[in-house]
Amino acid sequence: MRNYVIIGTGPAGIAAAQAIRAQDSRANIVLVGDEPFGYYSRPGLAYYLTGEIPENGLFPYTPAEFNQLGLRLIQSQVTAIHPAEHYLENQAGKRLPYDRLLIAVGAQAAQMKISGIELEGVVTLDNLGDARQILKLGRGARSAVVVGGGITALELVEGLQSRGVKVHYFLRGDRYWSNVLDETESRIVEERLKSEGVRIHYHTELAQIQGKRGRVSAVVTQNGERLDCRLLAVAIGIRPRTALASAAGLKVERGILVDEYLQTSAADIYAAGDVAQVRDPRSGLWVLDSLWGPAREQGHHAGLNMAGVPTPYIKAVPFNVTRLAGLTTTIIGTVGRGQDADLLGIARGDSETWRQLPDAIAAQSDFEVNRLRLMVGQRHLLGAILIGDQTLSQPLYHLVSQNADITPIRDRLLDTRLKLGDLVAAFWAEWSSNHATS
Repeated sequence: MRNYVIIGTGPAGIAAAQAIRAQDSRANIVLVGDEPFGYYSRPGLAYYLTGEIPENGLFPYTPAEFNQLGLRLIQSQVTAIHPAEHYLENQAGKRLPYDRLLIAVGAQAAQMKISGIELEGVVTLDNLGDARQILKLGRGARSAVVVGGGITALELVEGLQSRGVKVHYFLRGDRYWSNVLDETESRIVEERLKSEGVRIHYHTELAQIQGKRGRVSAVVTQNGERLDCRLLAVAIGIRPRTALASAAGLKVERGILVDEYLQTSAADIYAAGDVAQVRDPRSGLWVLDSLWGPAREQGHHAGLNMAGVPTPYIKAVPFNVTRLAGLTTTIIGTVGRGQDADLLGIARGDSETWRQLPDAIAAQSDFEVNRLRLMVGQRHLLGAILIGDQTLSQPLYHLVSQNADITPIRDRLLDTRLKLGDLVAAFWAEWSSNHATS
C-alpha cells in the first residue's frame, strides 16, 4: 500500500486527494495542515464579511461527504521535510513517512515593516480566523483604514463599509489596481466606492501606527496627517509559503519550481496551488497564480501524477470572475503590465500572466458602469476585461484561449465608430459555428 502525504488542506490539497483516491482505492492518504477550520471557500470570505452568506455556507462538503474520501487528517504544523529519507516532521517531533508527497501550503499575506504593526486591530484577510476577527473588531470600530491594492483590499473595504464602518482607503498612486485595470476601469470602481461613502486618499502612504493599551488608535501618513481609527486592514500582496521547501533543498524562486508534471526538483515531491511556480506555455515564463480554479486543476493533475498516471499540466489562459465595487468583473488572459505601487508582487485572486503584455492595442467601449476592453494582438486576442454586462465573457474566453484568428475583423475591432460588443458577438457566432464543424 502506497503512502501519500499532502501538506495543506486547501483546494489544491483536496483536489489531489480526490484524484489519488479515484485511482487507488486502497491508498493511505494523509492530509497534514495547521488550518483549524479545515477545507472551506477562501473566495467566499468576501461575501461572509458583507453578510451575504453565513459562515456555514463557506464549507463545500459536509463532514460525511468529506469522510467518504477515506483520508487521515492531522492538524499540525510541518516543521521539516527530509527528501532523501522520505519523511517529514511535525511540531510535536513525530516523523511521518511518505512514498509521494505534495506541498500545497498556499501563500500568506505580506506584512508591512512599520512601527506599530504588531498592535491589536491590525488585520489581514488570509483565512476564516482573520475574517472572524475583522467582524469582531468591526463591531466596535467607528472608522477603519485599508491599505493595499488588488481584489483583497477591495474585499476589506466593502466588507467593512457594509458593516457600517467609515472606511478610509489609502492608495500610494493615483488610481486603483493600476497594473491590471486601465484608468477608466479604475475610475468606475473608485466612483462607486465614493458613492457608498468610502473616502479614498490618493498618493498616501503609512508612516506610523499609533496605539493605546496595545490596540490601534490612529495612523499617521508620510505627509503628517493623523487619522483616528480602531482597525487597520492591510492587503499589500501575498507571499508563497516556500520556507519548508527551501529548507529541504528544493529549487525555489518566487514559488516552488515545478515541471510539467507538477514535480519539484526532489524525487517523489510535488507542489501545487498558490505555492507552485508553473510554466506559462504562451510566454515560456514560470509564473504564479493565486486563483481557486488553477489551484484545484494543479492539485488534480498532481494527484494523478503521484498515483502513477502521467498527466502533464498545461497552464490555461487565466480566467477570473470577481466583484469590484459591486460590479461583476471578468478578467481573461493578459490585460495589463508592470507593477502596482500598492502591491508587493502577486495578490490573492491574481495571476502574473495578466501583466505579461507584449505589444498590443486596446479596443474598448463603455456605457455608464458597463465596460469591455480587448487587448488586440496581430492575429489573436491576448486578453479581455468585462465589467458589468457579462454576456460575452464565455465567448471571449474561448476566443482567447483557443487563439482564434481575428485578422478578418482586426481593423474593425480598432474602429472606435463601431460597436465592439456587436462585432465580437457576430464573430463568435461565425467562429464557433465553423469550429464546431471543423
